[in-house]
Amino acid sequence: MEDNQKIYPRLLLTAGASGSGKTLITCGLLQALKNRSLTAASFKCGPDYIDPMFHEKVLKTKARNLDTFFTGEETTRYLFAKNAAGADISVMEGVMGYYDGLGGISDTASAYDLARVTETPAVLIVNTRGMSLSVLAYIKGFLEYRGDSRIRGVILNQMSAGLYPEIRQRIEEELGVRVYGYVPKVTDCLIESRHLGLVMPDEVERLEEKLQKLAQVLEESLAIDRLLELAASAGPLPQGKDAPEGAARQKNTAEGAARQKNTAAERAPVTIAVARDEAFCFIYEDNLQLLRECGARIVEFSPIHDREIPAEADGVLLYGGYPELYAEQLSGNTAMLEDVRAKITGGMPCMAECGGFMYLHRTMEDMEKRAWKMAGVIDAQAYRTDRLTRFGYVELAEAPAGDADRSQEEASDGNADRPLEEAASGNADRLREEAAAGNADGLRDIKIRGHEFHYFDSTDNGGAFLARKPLRKRSWRCMHRTDTLLAGFPHLYYYSCPQIAEEFVKKCAGYRRRLLPKSGSGLKKIR
Repeated sequence: MEDNQKIYPRLLLTAGASGSGKTLITCGLLQALKNRSLTAASFKCGPDYIDPMFHEKVLKTKARNLDTFFTGEETTRYLFAKNAAGADISVMEGVMGYYDGLGGISDTASAYDLARVTETPAVLIVNTRGMSLSVLAYIKGFLEYRGDSRIRGVILNQMSAGLYPEIRQRIEEELGVRVYGYVPKVTDCLIESRHLGLVMPDEVERLEEKLQKLAQVLEESLAIDRLLELAASAGPLPQGKDAPEGAARQKNTAEGAARQKNTAAERAPVTIAVARDEAFCFIYEDNLQLLRECGARIVEFSPIHDREIPAEADGVLLYGGYPELYAEQLSGNTAMLEDVRAKITGGMPCMAECGGFMYLHRTMEDMEKRAWKMAGVIDAQAYRTDRLTRFGYVELAEAPAGDADRSQEEASDGNADRPLEEAASGNADRLREEAAAGNADGLRDIKIRGHEFHYFDSTDNGGAFLARKPLRKRSWRCMHRTDTLLAGFPHLYYYSCPQIAEEFVKKCAGYRRRLLPKSGSGLKKIR
């Protein structure tokens, strides 16, 4: 069978709004599938980090994100096919309400959009709390809002066993859509939330026990065999090219460069250290995979528990997470702070985003607004605000050099939680430098897509890039950029601009060559 005719059994679980039970039911279904000895692949629609971590707890393998804003149609299908290969079934979890997309006014990048792009049958989870017959009107609206809704069934959440048979019959007879079961109220399987969403899986007591219990409930109340039949009914996935042009080009570039090296040390892949622990855990696995395809080896370390960046590292990635919850521990690990500051200021390539960006500040506040000393790579303060700051999708482009005199009030989004005189004072020259930095690093005239979601802000957000909200007029300057550093609040998705992965690997390779012994006889670094 041709690649573009491969069949990937798949379905998408969606809902009318956040808080309808998508994550809990998705995890319960994944556990039930695993209990049946089926190999499942899981995906989260949209940019969320935490929901996939719950998927991973069940499957013991990495879950992936699929986001049509980040990657468009072709690359989204490519990434799905790549990560679904070999699975008996793929389960996608939707985001927010089914049709909720860009800017709150478009269905682009919604769960509906993902179902459309991947030609996946959708099952609508309806939270029926406080409803009986009115649930039919609710479902009818979702079925008819788009002519090609792709909704092929519904699951009734928080429905009583006694009422379910009659409501199911009315739905199937009057609306012509299949009901795949119900989920009774399961109070002992709830997952708590905090300021950035659900709590982390490791913080939920007896999570695996709870998911097993939920899976047993779903085996009784859902028509899982019919859901498997629905997934199997999905047709071939249009794949287009074998791989996105940018990713294929970078992989070829990395492989070609490796073949041209003369010494064993230079032929070895560059090593990139990735911070991953309780504080830094918001990581897109496809970002790491793209770096590997560009010639990198990934190692992990903990800014909380380790004393230094791994000695073999040629570059470092500091992603987001909850550093504000571990500010005291991070600040207390002075050996790591000194090592991070010394290596990054000494030229080790680094990309840092959101929580990782905050970690590089001179000080960072915790949730009680107490300031703690951090790495001091960026001479600024990271501080807590009382509301979400610059929330949602962004497209980043190199900031026009002529805009360097703009005040950073635009970046603060009018936030009055902290005066920004310190940030605005004396920054014009640095903003001009950042706007011009990197012209020789291959990242000129590029556009990178990402998102922001944070309650914290900085007295100096940088000014190398201009962030624009899609479908909106809002924009702001952001990102610190030097020849070896790219740091700011936006979370970047590398497949939106694969060149960023290639250029970072090249920077790491350059750092590695600079530190190799002149004899080229081994891997020992000059520190």
